[in-house]
Amino acid sequence: MTVQEIKRRAPKPPRLKPLETRAYRPTVSVVISCYNYARFLPQAVHSCLSQQDVDVEVIVVDDASTDDSACVARELSRNHGNVFFIQHSANVGPVGSFNDGARTATGEFLVRLDADDLLTPGSLARSTLVAQSFPSVGLVYGHPLHFSSQRLPRPRLNASGWTIWPGREWLAGRCRSGKNVITSPEVLMRRSLVAQLGYLSPLAHSHDMELWLRLSSFSDVAYIHGADQAWHREHCQSLSATSVDEVVDFRERVAAFDVLFSGPAGGLVDVAHLRDTVRRTLAMEALRTARHELARGSRYAALYKQWLDLAEQLDPRAAENARWERLEPSARFQSLPPWLRPESLALRLHGRIRSELEWRRWHRTGVS
Repeated sequence: MTVQEIKRRAPKPPRLKPLETRAYRPTVSVVISCYNYARFLPQAVHSCLSQQDVDVEVIVVDDASTDDSACVARELSRNHGNVFFIQHSANVGPVGSFNDGARTATGEFLVRLDADDLLTPGSLARSTLVAQSFPSVGLVYGHPLHFSSQRLPRPRLNASGWTIWPGREWLAGRCRSGKNVITSPEVLMRRSLVAQLGYLSPLAHSHDMELWLRLSSFSDVAYIHGADQAWHREHCQSLSATSVDEVVDFRERVAAFDVLFSGPAGGLVDVAHLRDTVRRTLAMEALRTARHELARGSRYAALYKQWLDLAEQLDPRAAENARWERLEPSARFQSLPPWLRPESLALRLHGRIRSELEWRRWHRTGVS
């Protein structure tokens, strides 16, 4: 069955019943980037080595760690014939580390795993089965479990369905939302497609998002329902916890789309429409955030102005939008405490409802 046949049968991609048999045993290369994560690395590697129904090679790239990461990685490589070790003499960051490992990979499929994350049991068997069943699929993802305690949350291990999106439809959805719907360790990629389109771009925090978008520009996208594909560790020393706030996240998402449309995806027939769509979407998000900052009080006036500037940079016509016009009357109430402003409570409530609905939809469907 092809994605074109699915699309002809229904305007919305249906949820398919997972197949139970595969034509051959697939090979998967897992690239683990590690910087000062010696305490997490063995658990990450063993979560890959214990995968069933696939042949796995693990490539650990130590990015000039100052702890015992290199010693731990070397010992793992010595004890397991399918674990390989690359050591950097100087720190190059997560982008360069993954790219170095990915260029040496030999598997049919490719996974990017940070050393503080883990794959759930059966993750690679589930994702490769989808990719083998639909050769047009270049990107497979599922639901990640986020955790911060020592004990791993119990994962769901049985897939209940597959959704296969034509890649351009999935990409158009991301342009309409402006959001990244993928964490990272829950993704499996077709390695030949990554080699063809290029590896991670040198973005500070949205390099993975840009890669997912780029792959969807030239291949179909699959989502696994009902099973948890990876564990993502939340801790205070992670890159996202130490370096990313709301403004940084927003700017990085803008940068991801800019890099996407200046690369191979820039040749798509509908690229102008997609670019305009995402810039309008992100401009509207900046306006909404500006209103929230204004409602919080005069202490947040600088952030309010920053978000307005971001909206205008993305869409010069943003000032003509009704939401922009409603900001000016609200500015008169800046000297009042938030609980006395007519819009403050309504904005907070609306924001919470919106976030909750988006989270529920993502949790259920993999998109928002």
